[in-house]
Amino acid sequence: MGFELRHLRYLIAVAEHGSFTRAAEALHISQPTLSQQIKQMERVMGTQLLDRTGRAVRLTDAGETYVHYARRALQELATAERAVHDVADLSRGSLRLAVTPTFTAYLIGPLAGQFHSRHPHIGLSIRELTQDRIESALLADDLDLGIAFHGSHLPGITTGDLFTEALSLVVGTHHPYADRTGPLPVRELEGCPLALLSSDFATRGHIDTYFGRHHTTPHIAVEANSINAVTEIVRRTPLASVLPEAVAHDHPHLHTVPLDLPLPERTVALLRRSGSYQSAAARAFARLTRQWVASSGYPASP
Repeated sequence: MGFELRHLRYLIAVAEHGSFTRAAEALHISQPTLSQQIKQMERVMGTQLLDRTGRAVRLTDAGETYVHYARRALQELATAERAVHDVADLSRGSLRLAVTPTFTAYLIGPLAGQFHSRHPHIGLSIRELTQDRIESALLADDLDLGIAFHGSHLPGITTGDLFTEALSLVVGTHHPYADRTGPLPVRELEGCPLALLSSDFATRGHIDTYFGRHHTTPHIAVEANSINAVTEIVRRTPLASVLPEAVAHDHPHLHTVPLDLPLPERTVALLRRSGSYQSAAARAFARLTRQWVASSGYPASP
């Protein structure tokens, strides 16, 4: 039909912005040019792709169908371009990685450090995202790999289990439980002041579910949407927290106190888009991650 890639991008931009004006600004072209190009597409297609009658420009049913395939075509083309530019000897390249927030406290630092040491010419982009956003970004081809938790995933996401993460009560040297060696009955936490991650973290939901199941209501004295803030608060105050045990292992002034009954473990997994091209850099990072996990003594996934 003679359409160029820019025509596809033009239609998608108008659909996303709901406005010719805003789409033209984002595309850095004039509004009359954009409108003319879309009308040309509609003439060639023999159908109306956009509904211009409302306050916002919307896709027609035909437009919805066309944009669905246009997005897929652009995504596949971007994948093809990366495959062509991929260098198997890792002398150049890039890797786009995302992790859920708690992993920035103990996992991503060592992995990124070792990866850069082994492959200094590979550009590594790391983002901290919630798990649902990681999976959406993988499906949109905005990421190569993600590290999150195994569980219910969006269609089109493939996972590979890495290790199991254990959560535990974590205290500082000023806490009365700092020298405790035996398990602490969970009911003894009734009314105990805690500093916890905020509800922005999936981990917090895991913790709340655990306390609810055991009919225990601690006193939430502090909430923070930063794991570093929580660890500093616990280290410097008599407040306790519930955190991944690996976080405490990396801090000499933090101690874990086993709970009776223990919190359920979670399986950490490497995520990617099913059937997607995996660059040499992505394959090398996945291999390094599994080697590092195996050598670091993390519990194997079931």
